[in-house]
Amino acid sequence: MDGELTRLVKARPLPAEPVVIEADEAERAALAKRFGLASVASLRAEIALEDKAQAVRASGLVTAQLMQTCAVSSEDFPVTISEPLDLRFVPENPAHYAEGTEFEIEADDCDEIEYAGDMFNLGEAVAQTLGLAIDPYAEGPNADAARKAAGIVEEGQQSGPLADALAALKKD
Repeated sequence: MDGELTRLVKARPLPAEPVVIEADEAERAALAKRFGLASVASLRAEIALEDKAQAVRASGLVTAQLMQTCAVSSEDFPVTISEPLDLRFVPENPAHYAEGTEFEIEADDCDEIEYAGDMFNLGEAVAQTLGLAIDPYAEGPNADAARKAAGIVEEGQQSGPLADALAALKKD
């Protein structure tokens, strides 16, 4: 399996202790590229695995230190992520998606990841959890100054003839 953060775990028997995943330098660089980040300084996850009949429940915490680019000023700034992970890995069932077959999705099914064979990729689940936790429009500490320098003002703070005309209309 190719991926930036591959950690294959055998579905049976499951490890008794929580699985700790720490991304190395190359993995962090690849994840930064994948998610459009300036850098990923650290990425760590501690995940407990529990046998649930045919499924494997994975629950834990993903933490990361990132350098993200501000959506307004384009400057890099540090971001700390601490995101819970709660997923179920289920064996792949090709008949489940056969053409013409109807099925209902339960609330618990939304966080299911299918796997083929006897191993699942816990590392990719950590990477996806990280990706979902990143704010794509994050603003750094200099965002307001960059807006002001560009002449962008908040609603109600506009000036000029059109802004005056709009203000007059709103008073009526």
